[in-house]
Amino acid sequence: MRRGYVTVFVLFFMLCLAYSAGAETFTCLSCHSAMKGKIKTESGATVNVNVDSDRYAESVHGGFDCLMCHKQFSSNPHDKTRASNIPGNIATLAGQISHKAKVDPVAMAACLECHEEAYKAWQGSVHAKNILDAKLSDGAICTDCHGSPHYIMPRSSTASHVNRKNVVKTCGECHEKEQLAEKYKWGAHILERYRESFHGKKYAVGHPNAPTCVNCHNSHNIMKWDDPKSPVAWDNRPATCGKCHAGATKKFVAAITHKKMGKDDPIPYWFEKLLIVLLLSVFAFITGHVVLEAIAEIRDKVLRKGKEGHNE
Repeated sequence: MRRGYVTVFVLFFMLCLAYSAGAETFTCLSCHSAMKGKIKTESGATVNVNVDSDRYAESVHGGFDCLMCHKQFSSNPHDKTRASNIPGNIATLAGQISHKAKVDPVAMAACLECHEEAYKAWQGSVHAKNILDAKLSDGAICTDCHGSPHYIMPRSSTASHVNRKNVVKTCGECHEKEQLAEKYKWGAHILERYRESFHGKKYAVGHPNAPTCVNCHNSHNIMKWDDPKSPVAWDNRPATCGKCHAGATKKFVAAITHKKMGKDDPIPYWFEKLLIVLLLSVFAFITGHVVLEAIAEIRDKVLRKGKEGHNE
């Protein structure tokens, strides 16, 4: 009997929590789903105040109370009285990324609360070093890859930014920028070069095993290629390539992955163009030969018919 009371109490407590979370979310969305336009925050960042309630409900965060991430706010809208209740590790991280996450560094750092392993992996990455150590803002953080926290979809969904159908384009949002390519010396047109590679061509036709960026470089813990811990460092490439190509050797992994194009490597580029011209020329010659043969055949038949008529 006593166990039954305990069960009822626990269920009642959970229902109260769910109702409370739902009430907080409803309070926020009652305004933010109707509001339109953008505003400028105290930090100078421009933020879109509208939250699409339907898209939010479909996202992986759809059942969350808004205050789980926006910890510095209270149930009284925009009354910042909860700052002292922000966990220390989240407050510390928020301070470290405030120059990057200008809209709401606390909410960005709050990802740590549920995604601790992903955050730890990210903190050792080249993206994180750019933000945490170099104090720059052009390194990637959660939202750069996953999109707005309000609309993040599971990776299995084709609407997800990190779904295998979209992940190459997502990486390209930063890695195709010429300014960043020049600044960090990774070479221009890297996405185009991938698409011209054997891997990229297989990916373009929808091959299920074609590798994307994350298959070779990892996702959260991406490191520079010359870092000894990077999966694409020379000493690690046989193991990385070996995941798909069993028995891969150092000679095998020396093959070009991101194919150089144009000014990056003019000899193979123009040689490829020459081969295309040669191939088209052969087709043009064959087609021309067939057309001339047909014209000659028609001409002979017409002339032959004319001679036969004249002889009669």
